[in-house]
Amino acid sequence: MNTSSGNKMHPHGFKAKAEAEFIKAFQLSIYFATWFCALTFLASTSLDVRPIPLSLFGFALIKAALCAKFMIVGEAIFPIKINKNHGIVYSLFLASVLYLLVVVSLNYLEAGIHGLIKGKEFITSLTDFGQSNPLHVVAMSIVYWLIVWPYLLLLGFKLTIGSTATLEILFGKQPKSGK
Repeated sequence: MNTSSGNKMHPHGFKAKAEAEFIKAFQLSIYFATWFCALTFLASTSLDVRPIPLSLFGFALIKAALCAKFMIVGEAIFPIKINKNHGIVYSLFLASVLYLLVVVSLNYLEAGIHGLIKGKEFITSLTDFGQSNPLHVVAMSIVYWLIVWPYLLLLGFKLTIGSTATLEILFGKQPKSGK
């Protein structure tokens, strides 16, 4: 009977973990989408594009979902660890650079695969990433790092003091319902 109850708990545990990962991916996608849509809007108005094509925002949403997935892959490869003696910022700085490298690498890979799908050579498509301009890739990387850094700091707080305490610090104590 103990093994039977253990087997019942395993699928529930897997289901709960899968739901938590889905929620995390969705929240991260929304976070990135907010940034990417704002940057898309800024770029469109800076270039004085009229009317602003809504398809640009669709691409921003797709890119946000891909970057969220890449970020989750990065977290799986390099789990976040907080050294309380060094603090959150110092502990997360190296992780943020590693996540940036993972995401940029996966973006290059995505560009190569996208090129293959369109009938181009893989290596040529890799070099086309970032408009074939290394400074553009560096600029995108800096902006991406600035987007990721607050997210990682929030995760660091949640890991250090817990989700409830982090939410209370950010949004105040919520009244208890039903009492």
